[in-house]
Amino acid sequence: MELHTLKPAKGSTKSKTRIARGQGSGKGGTSTRGHKGQKSRSGYSRKRNFEGGQMPLQMRLPKRGFKNPNRVPYVAINIARLQEIAEKYNVSTIDVDFLISNGIVSKTDRVKVLGDGELTGALTVNVHAYSGAAKEAIEGKGGKANVA
Repeated sequence: MELHTLKPAKGSTKSKTRIARGQGSGKGGTSTRGHKGQKSRSGYSRKRNFEGGQMPLQMRLPKRGFKNPNRVPYVAINIARLQEIAEKYNVSTIDVDFLISNGIVSKTDRVKVLGDGELTGALTVNVHAYSGAAKEAIEGKGGKANVA
């Protein structure tokens, strides 16, 4: 056996159907497209969500609500979670870079600390935003709540 003599197993490969190569091929004439009409023409492509001329679903439903283009989405982290992180990694300072490097948030996230839970010791936190209760809780234990 040599590399130049290798062949696929008999019957394992099929040749591509040659369409529009004459009547003798069995795929000539209309070239498997049926007779006339828009779908038989070259360049045909139906629009997305086209329902045959019927009013499309997205146009039948009413517009509703309001999406604020200036909304800033935050990833919420509670004080209880900060306490867990501080104990697990044995740190007294938590900032956005630390959270990113340990896979807690992604680098495009903005982080906000919320006030659920309790701290056991002083903790310095540098993130993008705080709730009022969170800021009080951090500073009440002698820590610092800095805005990054």
